[in-house]
Amino acid sequence: MSGFLDALRPGIVQLLSVMDVAVLIYFLAINSSYLLLLVLASLEFARQLRRVPFAGYDEAHASPLTMPVSVIVPAWNESVGIVESIRGMLSLRYPEFEVVVVDDGSTDDTFAALDAAFDLRPVPREVPTDVHTSGALIDVHVSATYPLVVVRKENGGRSDSLNMGVNAARYPLVCFVDADSLLDTDALLLVSKPFADDPARVVATGGVVRAVNDCTVASGRVVDVQMPNSWLPRIQAVEYLRAFLMGRTGWSRLGALAIISGAFGMFRRDVVVSVGGLDVTNLGEDFDLVTRIHQHMRLARKDYRVVFVPEPVVWTEVPPTRSVLGRQRRRWHRGLAQTLWRHRDMIGNPRYGRIGLVTLPYYVVFELIAPVIELFGLLAMVAGLAVGAVNIRFAVLFTLVAFGYAFLLTVASAALEEFSFHRYRRWRDLLWTVAAAVAENIGYRQLTAYWRLQGLWDELRGSGYEWGVMTRVGFTQAAKPEQSDPSEQPERVGS
Repeated sequence: MSGFLDALRPGIVQLLSVMDVAVLIYFLAINSSYLLLLVLASLEFARQLRRVPFAGYDEAHASPLTMPVSVIVPAWNESVGIVESIRGMLSLRYPEFEVVVVDDGSTDDTFAALDAAFDLRPVPREVPTDVHTSGALIDVHVSATYPLVVVRKENGGRSDSLNMGVNAARYPLVCFVDADSLLDTDALLLVSKPFADDPARVVATGGVVRAVNDCTVASGRVVDVQMPNSWLPRIQAVEYLRAFLMGRTGWSRLGALAIISGAFGMFRRDVVVSVGGLDVTNLGEDFDLVTRIHQHMRLARKDYRVVFVPEPVVWTEVPPTRSVLGRQRRRWHRGLAQTLWRHRDMIGNPRYGRIGLVTLPYYVVFELIAPVIELFGLLAMVAGLAVGAVNIRFAVLFTLVAFGYAFLLTVASAALEEFSFHRYRRWRDLLWTVAAAVAENIGYRQLTAYWRLQGLWDELRGSGYEWGVMTRVGFTQAAKPEQSDPSEQPERVGS
């Protein structure tokens, strides 16, 4: 037996050596693609910053021609932060909008909290059925003092709630915002600007999502931005910063953006209706919706644009525990796999332009199978070191490419964001950002790769899925002043 193993050893060593080099090239390619996206994002930031003095946001706020917006908020058992979130949305700076909260069969006191805070009244309002919904409508309430509509329905899931919200929306633009989120004051003005600049072609826009954990909130506004106090949310804050400011801004610059976050995206209502709304059977509903919009517009031979705006920010709670984060990452990756499989006819198809030839193949090679390659590469590296197929010098090179390159890109993204928007006011927050970029590569990255691999495996074998409960801790409230500032209060109807 030992002689047989000795005979196989040279072949095993050669195979492991080849595999390690292949994985090294893969990591080099994926990080170089991130570098390209970062360069494109930098160019887009420079363009945006040059336009700021001439953007005319004050004129847009005062203009009766600015397109009105229905802000749709799906809510299921969100009593912890729903009032603070809606209060902030009602005080957004925008000439004409409504907030449509869809209570998706909550079993806690979500509706009671809204009723007490906003003086809700039941109305016999008909809700159109432009988009199919599975959860039956229960009733509709409107606020006596604010532009707020609360639609109660039987539980059908987040996508079903958004579809009900699209049906209930009165305005030509719809903005999807999660119930645990807070918007910057000018967020609607900023994310709707592409529709005003190019109304004939723009069909969807998206903005930046940032972690609100441990930031200070007052009257539905984030008044003090800081890095989260614990490591798990802290690393996620760095992830979000890199994904939105580098990834999606770069894709938008290429004219090939395929994902607008479900936490903050604006769409033309008629386009959402024309593609049938959100797919309630897809766990990656945001990716799927935008992909179907691309497909619909390309097949209809219409000139169109999907735009990412790097400045407007929505603040959302990120998972505070490993169990909740694991469910989220498994769901995200399973949704990615579902969407790519359902739209496999678009992949590599020149009929769908850059989306078919660049974006979707990129997601297959560098997103879908990335956790497989990453975990396989680590195992191959360990095995190669054990049998002598890999020397220490190569292992160091592998580590620098796999993790050092990614660290530098994360720090560059953070520097770009800070130079452009100056969100953090303390040096310690910038130091925590750098520390989190280092910590991300030590255990966290491998753990998320494992969760993503689990999601891919679950999708391949067709197992069922339970959404589970997202633990909410609520927002960190600022100390209330003795007399509130009227400018911080929601604007009343008719004022």
